[in-house]
Amino acid sequence: MGPVEAEWKGLHAIGATLLALPEPAYPQALRSIADPPPVISVRGDVSLLPKPAIAIVGARNGSAPGRRLAQELARDLGAEGVVVTSGLARGIDGSAHAASLRTGTVAVIAGGVDQIYPPEHADLYHEIVELGAIVSEMPFGHVARARDFPKRNRIVSGLALGVVVVEAAERSGTLITARLALEQGRDVFAVPGSPLDPRSAGTNRLIRDGAILIRSAADIMESLGDMGRRADEEDPHPFSAPLAPPSAAEAKALREEILSLLSFTPTHRDLLIRETEAPPAYIADVLLDLVLSGEAEETSGGHFILGTSDNLPAT
Repeated sequence: MGPVEAEWKGLHAIGATLLALPEPAYPQALRSIADPPPVISVRGDVSLLPKPAIAIVGARNGSAPGRRLAQELARDLGAEGVVVTSGLARGIDGSAHAASLRTGTVAVIAGGVDQIYPPEHADLYHEIVELGAIVSEMPFGHVARARDFPKRNRIVSGLALGVVVVEAAERSGTLITARLALEQGRDVFAVPGSPLDPRSAGTNRLIRDGAILIRSAADIMESLGDMGRRADEEDPHPFSAPLAPPSAAEAKALREEILSLLSFTPTHRDLLIRETEAPPAYIADVLLDLVLSGEAEETSGGHFILGTSDNLPAT
């Protein structure tokens, strides 16, 4: 038996299915990102995938208040007809999934769709299979490795209209999800926390750098505006197709505008997005080009400065 036949047999045995990128059932939101998985495995309710969704992510060692807020947000978003996506991790992720079981939750995992991780979420995993959906881009039977989790994160955000960060340390996988969301053109929401709690250092920095401060699901729905009100419509997602590349003239004009905004004082990528009102993916491409050419430098935390003459290419 070849690997394809083995994959089909394994998925069929657990009641899972495959969705390929060209299929109509493949979620439009995920199709719209720059690097959608060619094939995803789904175990559970496939009908949840096209519905409007918000990702709720956060610290694995989430505090009791943080986990409680994640539950409230998930429950209240569900009441508005919004599906909750997350990564089935310990802490904030698990709390968000548990609170949205009855209204719709999608867990994106880093291993094969049959692999339960972390082990203590076995009961939650099976409840999601029964009432929600488990999604993975990895082959059946694949055991997750460290490098698989950042790839998983792009699907968590890619399935959603926006990402809510409840608690996150300064250096964490949660902030990777927030960065990926920005690059995908999604909204990033953050819950403020005590400056004395390291679990709030990442969320407070996100707010400082331009993330939308939220206190409740109502804040999220208000920020989503028309997109949030599409929850009961037949065609709920605004992400109908991948973003078309800019024309040569548009790319040149955006490049010049970004250069005019940069100085030798660090400027955050989010500020450039707000000032230019250009799609985040366009900004990311221009910044990468400027860094490679030596006309700009990335300092830290998504900040950029003009390149020094020593770094400019020879002419």
